[in-house]
Amino acid sequence: MTSLEKADPSVVLVHGAYADGSSWSEVIKLLHGAGITTTAVQNPLSSLADDVEHTRWVLAQQPGPVILAGHSFAGTVISQAGIHPAVTGLVYVAARAPDAGEDYAALAGRFPAAPASAGLVYADGFGALTEEAFRNDFAHGV
Repeated sequence: MTSLEKADPSVVLVHGAYADGSSWSEVIKLLHGAGITTTAVQNPLSSLADDVEHTRWVLAQQPGPVILAGHSFAGTVISQAGIHPAVTGLVYVAARAPDAGEDYAALAGRFPAAPASAGLVYADGFGALTEEAFRNDFAHGV
């Protein structure tokens, strides 16, 4: 490739809360089938800062320009990580799209609570959904 040619962008997919990178498995198959290099981030979900840091690390491993996509809570992650110089575009998939640095809790407070929020429980500083909330509200009966 010459310096005048542009590399095709790869895609980096970021999962939301209560999920992991495998939630993108079917999307990855479709993108790979179309010849698009695709990576799913496996964020620790220990804090927004940790998720952003890990996403930036994954972005730094990509060989060229990147389209960064996030689902649900990951909209906040990609807003923060999206300032990475490799990122050429952001895609929000059923996600809030805050400005970089915008407070997620303040943004979320302007909208009705998600049904699964009623099943959110905390232990040792970590939040998780009850089995019923996961099955009925997050996975929609799957």
